[in-house]
Amino acid sequence: MEKYKKEMDYSYTFGIFPTFELINNKPECVIKIMIHEKLKITDDTKKLISICKEKHIEIEYCTKQIEKIVDKENTLIVGVFKKYTSVLQQNSNNVVLVNPSDMGNLGTIIRTCLGFNIKNIAIIAPCADIFNPKTIRASMGAIFSVNIKIYNSFYDFQNQFSNNNYYSFMLQATKSLQSLTKEDKKLPFSLIFGNEGSGLDKNFLDIGQSIIIKHSKNIDSLNLPISVSIALYEFSK
Repeated sequence: MEKYKKEMDYSYTFGIFPTFELINNKPECVIKIMIHEKLKITDDTKKLISICKEKHIEIEYCTKQIEKIVDKENTLIVGVFKKYTSVLQQNSNNVVLVNPSDMGNLGTIIRTCLGFNIKNIAIIAPCADIFNPKTIRASMGAIFSVNIKIYNSFYDFQNQFSNNNYYSFMLQATKSLQSLTKEDKKLPFSLIFGNEGSGLDKNFLDIGQSIIIKHSKNIDSLNLPISVSIALYEFSK
């Protein structure tokens, strides 16, 4: 085992909670669970070990290996898993992220999507690494409960989900999220968000309904995870 690199065909969960989510939702992808000698035996750790035995998942006590690959000293449990691909469900509500670049933001958005029962996420490349341990940690393991598919272009996504109703969130839009009626929120929907720095290209003004989240003039914009959260809340009403 070595420190994570994007080109590797496996990755890690750091900490007990993301590792629980990995084992419960993607047991077929688990290579092994690594445990540090300083780990205290609690009800949670007993439960983790028990589940591993039930699912015939290897447990390895390897303090030096953990210290070699983790980025925080207090990480005492590491899950090692094979990377995998997902398929988005047809006729599903979904979130589309165009060129997201921050792994912390990406993980937070994944967790928020699951919180609002959105289990299909499309990501347009180039993008942040979904399997980086930083993304997984920020998602608190929610990544293992959703379907995420990376597309080379938005056009590729459109071809697969041509029947969805598109809502592009951008500062240039003329219709506000707050003004949408129940009838305006047509199913199945795709909520589209741009990069943290540049947002969506102006071409998205011609794709479906463009939407702006109105806020005070005291700030120039909302950050990406907050924007996604507000949009999902409104569309879940």
